Amino acid sequence: MGKRRVEVREWMTVGQAAKKGGVTVRTLQYYDKEGLLSPTAVSEGGRRLYTDKDVVRLHQILSMKSLGFSLDDIKNRLIPLDTPGDVAEVLTNQAAALREKIESLSESLKAIEALREEVLQMHSVDFGKYADIVVNLQMKNEYYWLIKNLDDRALECFRGRFDKESGQAMLETFTRLQEEAVRLQNGGEAPESEKGLKLAEAYWDMIMEFTDGDMSLIPGLMETEKLEDPGGKWKNKQAVVHSFIEPALEAYFTKTGYDPFEGGDR
Repeated sequence: MGKRRVEVREWMTVGQAAKKGGVTVRTLQYYDKEGLLSPTAVSEGGRRLYTDKDVVRLHQILSMKSLGFSLDDIKNRLIPLDTPGDVAEVLTNQAAALREKIESLSESLKAIEALREEVLQMHSVDFGKYADIVVNLQMKNEYYWLIKNLDDRALECFRGRFDKESGQAMLETFTRLQEEAVRLQNGGEAPESEKGLKLAEAYWDMIMEFTDGDMSLIPGLMETEKLEDPGGKWKNKQAVVHSFIEPALEAYFTKTGYDPFEGGDR
């Protein structure tokens, strides 16, 4: 089937089209120059002539621009508006992009509100901790609030060892091992069992990687299990985790003959 012909009810000058589209004449001239939106026709006297279809395309461009797309991105995303299906596709794509933008803005709002709450709970201005909290909020780290409770020495150690990517990997490992400890505890698995010893080994390896083997950091980290979190879940979960991990680590150290507090090699 051939494309439906578009009826031109009225030609518009560049000034009229700009006014109808809510932009300046200079904007239309710029879009023409960039190949985004050229006039449908040019009069014998050289005047650029636009149609209502051009105004609809202008709306398409402005909508994508408001969502943060660059002009090159917009140029690649523009599709013909020759059929009702074409117009519907444009609107569908714009709606999807807008929903994505709304979700992104909602996440940003949550991060801002969370950072505000953390800032109010800190006794002094500490932009280093603020920055750490921001990074962890971006990573969707639910334990971001712990940062304000860590001392400067621990934070400097962690900042020097982890970037955003490696920090994300460490967070995923920590979460996975914690969930495994909860699962084994709730399932009645003995800490000294093969599964318990395997988990203890992985957990200790994680601690050593996290601290770079600095045993003096461990007591401070252990204190974080007693902290109250905003949602009230952290302390209860840590009680379950440590009721399994602590005896599992003791069994693991006994089996391997490794005493971490004497600095011996495993």
